[in-house]
Amino acid sequence: QVQLGESGGGLVQAGGSLRLSCATSGFTFGSYGMGWFRQAPGKAREFVAFISWTGGNTYYTNSVKGRFTISRDNAKNTASLQMNSLQPEDTAVYYCAAKIGSNYYYNPLLYDYWGQGTQVTVSS
Repeated sequence: QVQLGESGGGLVQAGGSLRLSCATSGFTFGSYGMGWFRQAPGKAREFVAFISWTGGNTYYTNSVKGRFTISRDNAKNTASLQMNSLQPEDTAVYYCAAKIGSNYYYNPLLYDYWGQGTQVTVSS
């Protein structure tokens, strides 16, 4: 049974940091690229960051470049998202997801597996 579970969300003041983790099981983690997406109330789910199966390639949406860092540990089947300098506009439910390959990493429709999400709230 495939499982992805996010943790590390919470309430933080603007300028603060959080580290999200995604624990996975039930699939060959090392063969999948891992993405982070977020969805704010009333908005569509949007791409945040992606890391290739080797970890050698990473991609970010422009609004988080220089503030967020995606990483993975293939030995532990986990992916992480370090979020620094958080701003109120980063408030959303954050999801980790897995897909084969790196093409169209920004398209949520192409992901095979999803976690349930973790809430991140940034107060001003």
